[in-house]
Amino acid sequence: MTELATAGLVTFFLATITTLVLMSFAPLLAWWLARSRSRTQPLIEALIALPLVLPPTVMGFYLLLAMAPDGLLGAAWMQATGRPLAFSFAGLVVGSVIYSLPFAVQPLAAAFRSMDFGLLDAATVLGASPRDRFLYLVLPLHRRAMIAAAALCFAHTIGEFGIVLMIGGNIEGETRVLSIALFDQVEALRYADAHATAAVLLILSIVLLTIVYTAQRPRERT
Repeated sequence: MTELATAGLVTFFLATITTLVLMSFAPLLAWWLARSRSRTQPLIEALIALPLVLPPTVMGFYLLLAMAPDGLLGAAWMQATGRPLAFSFAGLVVGSVIYSLPFAVQPLAAAFRSMDFGLLDAATVLGASPRDRFLYLVLPLHRRAMIAAAALCFAHTIGEFGIVLMIGGNIEGETRVLSIALFDQVEALRYADAHATAAVLLILSIVLLTIVYTAQRPRERT
């Protein structure tokens, strides 16, 4: 298997797993943010949005400390699996989930806030439980926002570099993603290989962003 194919598979699996993990809990978190009036809400929103402004190397540094064998996450992982968390694919997933969290939560929270809450009141009158209202009313009404959030998570994970390098290193077949492979190729003056890797990243980015903006377009009324 070629270097590009190997790095591409690692990138694909990382982006897929990260997106699935995020979309399993981000809608609930976004719904709480959209509905909550808690005094802690601004702080929680700030923590979620932190990856948008904090340099990836800073977040990667603290995650690396947490994933060390004597760190909070690393020690628990070592006890459970017998393997280190830092510089592993599992460590990349943890870092990617944290780093891509705002790209899942913020679009969904914005969509939920624009919802007609009178529909929820009507569902409540008809006897729907909070769980049923969320599963069978809120989520179906925001399918397009869910698609956009998932595409953004996938695209952002594909483009990660700094945090991946800090916590994953450059291990072929395990932590070497396309962005790291591109860096290696440029550093080694292998510009033909770099052009191919960059082209793959460019095309993927355009396709995924097209999906995002298509999902966000208002529906045509008939």
